[in-house]
Amino acid sequence: MGNIIEISGVRKVYRIGNEKVVALDNIDLAIEEGEFCCILGTSGSGKSTLLNLMAGLEKPTRGHIKINGTYIEKLNEKKLALFRQNNIGFVFQSYNLLPTLNAVENVSLPLTFKGVPKHIRDKKAKAMLEAVGLGTHLKHKPSQMSGGQQQRVGIARAFISNPAIVFADEPTGNLDSKTTKEVMNLITSIAREHNQTLIIVSHDISIASYADRIVHIMDGNIQKIEAVQKN
Repeated sequence: MGNIIEISGVRKVYRIGNEKVVALDNIDLAIEEGEFCCILGTSGSGKSTLLNLMAGLEKPTRGHIKINGTYIEKLNEKKLALFRQNNIGFVFQSYNLLPTLNAVENVSLPLTFKGVPKHIRDKKAKAMLEAVGLGTHLKHKPSQMSGGQQQRVGIARAFISNPAIVFADEPTGNLDSKTTKEVMNLITSIAREHNQTLIIVSHDISIASYADRIVHIMDGNIQKIEAVQKN
């Protein structure tokens, strides 16, 4: 398989007052189509900045990021939003569900933005919720669900458009160990089934063990990349 993401010479510098803070120094990284890659590092290591750059949420100070053949740093905001809509799904640590919407409505949001008719998006959303074990919670709002259930809704939303790439930023950070295992098994099984590329950012080595490769990042630099041995 070919590379779906290619990062070359990426540097990210933030200006805080008169000071420059180097978040990423000189990053080179290639990720294959269908790969599960974990970006592992402590708080402040630059891992979330790297994810934000790959997801097109921020632009690099220098360097290139090619996703699915497109140099995303060259896209304007409108084209970038469209690119994300067509290629990328997100799973967030804090779930990011809209409190006034029920599970079906939250999951169908990406399809709403694409202009998919309501009866089709509702049908797909219900099927996704059943796939993540929430077939009895279709009309529940976030306040009526546990953290694990809310994250399952978040997972269903991320995958509903069948994106080529799913980014997950500390997706189990607010969950207990049992729910963490359930959520990780769910994310990986859906991605494997559809040959989707999965990139997860974490500080937790037990989460990294699910990946095909672990990219260790510290002080804005990649320290090493290791393949995970599967039992």
